[in-house]
Amino acid sequence: MNLYNLLEDITLNNLLYIGVKGTALAVDRSTGREVWRTPLKGSDFVNVVLDREELFAATKGEVFRLDPRSGAVIWHNTMTGFGWGLITFATGGQVATVREKQRREEDVSAAT
Repeated sequence: MNLYNLLEDITLNNLLYIGVKGTALAVDRSTGREVWRTPLKGSDFVNVVLDREELFAATKGEVFRLDPRSGAVIWHNTMTGFGWGLITFATGGQVATVREKQRREEDVSAAT
């Protein structure tokens, strides 16, 4: 199977994203097989977050948006003037997911 076919078969639900030693990587949840690896910067802690279908990583005070299926860097922000501290993320995607779950539960309740 070539890389193109492999990437076609990958869904975001199949992947576990890991940040370690200046690198972001994805492994297949069912097999543990590494799917992709992207060196970012340095050799420190990497914070990763998947917001809907957008993957973000931060290390050494810089933020990266990565393609969640391939690990390719889509954009990079050096966060000039903030130093090399840890970066955390907060997104609205999780709230939208909770609201959608509540809506579905209400639809089920109304139907019964």
